[in-house]
Amino acid sequence: MGNKKLPLRSGVGIILLNKKNKIFVGKRKDNPIDNWQMPQGGIDPGEAPRDAAFRELREETGTDNAEIIGESAIWRSYDFPAELQAKIWNGRFRGQTQKWYALRFLGQDSEIDINGEEPEFDSWRWSSLD
Repeated sequence: MGNKKLPLRSGVGIILLNKKNKIFVGKRKDNPIDNWQMPQGGIDPGEAPRDAAFRELREETGTDNAEIIGESAIWRSYDFPAELQAKIWNGRFRGQTQKWYALRFLGQDSEIDINGEEPEFDSWRWSSLD
């Protein structure tokens, strides 16, 4: 059992869709296994979730040339496995609670640059929903 007294980290998740309704996914740099994920990240103190979504998108893809087409009505929360709680974010959080956004990418693939200040992905692709 994890430490239920620890807070949840507030964050956002982004489903970025291109014109063909393919979803942006990036392969994580920090994991040797073939793990792919959508852009996501924490909300800074005082930052609105929508602003955090565009900031995270810009940080992880190099562009925020997108528009919001949907927003989750609820926050989705989960706890980290007990054995990982002490390792993730130095044990400050027991898990995350996230607001998810669907965004339509308005630009060209050439605008995407995953090699920003603190890159999280080493490659990316457009993936089908399945």
